[in-house]
Amino acid sequence: MQVRTRFAPSPTGFLHIGGARTALFSWAYAKRHQGQFILRIEDTDVARSTPEAVQAILDGMHWLGLDYDEGPFYQMQRMEQYKAIIQTMLADGTAYLCYCSKEELDALREQQMQQGVKPRYDGRWRPELGKVLPEPPKDVPPVVRFKNPSDDVVVWDDLVKGRIEIANAELDDLIIARADGTPTYNFCVVVDDWEMKISHVIRGDDHVNNTPRQINMLKALGATIPQYAHLSMILGDDGQKLSKRHGAVSVTQYDDDGYLPEAVLNYLARLGWSHGDDEVFDMQQFCAWFDLDHITASAAQFNTEKLNWLNAHYIKTCPLDKLVAETIKRLRHSGVDVSPTAQLEAALQLYRERANNLNQLAREIAFFFASPQPNVADVEKHITLEVMPIMASFLTKISVADWTAEAIQAVMNEVVAEQQIKFPKLAMPLRVMLTGGAQSPSIDQVMFILGRETAIQRINAYLS
Repeated sequence: MQVRTRFAPSPTGFLHIGGARTALFSWAYAKRHQGQFILRIEDTDVARSTPEAVQAILDGMHWLGLDYDEGPFYQMQRMEQYKAIIQTMLADGTAYLCYCSKEELDALREQQMQQGVKPRYDGRWRPELGKVLPEPPKDVPPVVRFKNPSDDVVVWDDLVKGRIEIANAELDDLIIARADGTPTYNFCVVVDDWEMKISHVIRGDDHVNNTPRQINMLKALGATIPQYAHLSMILGDDGQKLSKRHGAVSVTQYDDDGYLPEAVLNYLARLGWSHGDDEVFDMQQFCAWFDLDHITASAAQFNTEKLNWLNAHYIKTCPLDKLVAETIKRLRHSGVDVSPTAQLEAALQLYRERANNLNQLAREIAFFFASPQPNVADVEKHITLEVMPIMASFLTKISVADWTAEAIQAVMNEVVAEQQIKFPKLAMPLRVMLTGGAQSPSIDQVMFILGRETAIQRINAYLS
């Protein structure tokens, strides 16, 4: 059997971390088995689906690099196919027309709740051998219901959760077409999985309750039943359900927040799945290793600290040309006009070891390309009257020195010896004058990259 997986989001919002993990696992499983990965947009909820949400899903998939072999397919473009199959089911007796009005169903639900029983459709329009149905009312447009088996159980071996059994007596007859003729979500999913020959359905465990109904419909259509793998939910750092404040944001927000897609993918891969003690790996390795046996059945917990650690690792190892492009984008967004130059590359090489995210990296090197906004507290602490003669002596010597990091360091050592001061007495004021703050890598390296003219100009601004 050829492996064919699918990712089938509803475009009623952005692509969030939970959906992205589902997409990643489905994509990787197909890659591992030389199969196909299909993208399907389940847009039957017309009231809530938007073109903006569709685009957000496509943008998120593109940013993550989760390429699909087929699609995107849109359910709203397949309506005629669904309707044709419903007519076949009506003719075969696996579906039937139900003329219950909304008022009747509301009254039935209320009665059942008062009796303390589970609210469900009672099958009053379900055709049975020897049963006489009432005359259809002329003022109630019928819905179409699937004639669910009334006995036996639905059983499947979930590839994550293990064997699951649901008694058919627990399931009522699902509506598969509304009164206006529009097919419903659960039915469209069944037809799509059947016609697209999906072999493995990997999805969130919020769909477990849909699975027995979908299996019964697939059996009624004479279709092959795919294998199911239901992924447990993702909890926030605090163990609570994931919310916007700890990860349930658009995947593209991680781009805005300075994360590399490689870091997000690596992190998602370890969110509920493991390969021994391996923590850092690329997607080629992941696809070679990935299986469904090592997905935990318990909820995964989001860990922002781990994601930041991974992001810092990938910034350190990111190809320089990509790092240049990402930094330029962020600097320009903040109003700093910069182009790809040797100076930018040198600044990135010096600072990339210190950054947890790309936005931080861009902020920290911005002073190379625009006058820094001095930190008032650092200025008051380090630039005092007693350091002015020291800085003046340094400026005189540095103005005629060779412009290399080694020569700059030598001049600093010479001034420290002559003035009989400790090294920070020179280095800290120099950092503040050049960068605007008291934190930086080796100041000789910073000065060298900044350039003689700019460095002298910035020191002079404090001495004049």
